[in-house]
Amino acid sequence: MDISVKPEPSLSRFSILLAEDNPVNQKVAMRVLKHLGYEADIVGNGQEAIAAIADKTYDLILMDIQMPEMDGLQATKHIRDRENASQLPPIAIVAMTANATDDDQNICRDAGMSDYISKPIQIDKLKNILQRYESLKNKK
Repeated sequence: MDISVKPEPSLSRFSILLAEDNPVNQKVAMRVLKHLGYEADIVGNGQEAIAAIADKTYDLILMDIQMPEMDGLQATKHIRDRENASQLPPIAIVAMTANATDDDQNICRDAGMSDYISKPIQIDKLKNILQRYESLKNKK
């Protein structure tokens, strides 16, 4: 993955939360996001993700599935329950996992995730996902 080229300019203020426990994966994801013209806040598990969205409004969460304390599936279910109980608009939650089978994708969607990207992250696929959700936000 060569991301040494000049970063693309950000299209707008699009608020991203990265929920990832692995420090190496955090660095890689942040470099890719920066390359694409985005910034993100980082948390290390699902509990921290839930706390982060209580303090700040995010447009999209990149959610690792396997994390300590609370995994991405549990965190997503908690976030969706909170949104439903408070009648809040849903945050786009994109699963990030090395498990790339159709069953894994279905499990993520059943948990309430909006989309799915497999690791290692392919820059073009992540770019497409980010642009799609940013476009949806801008249409509101």
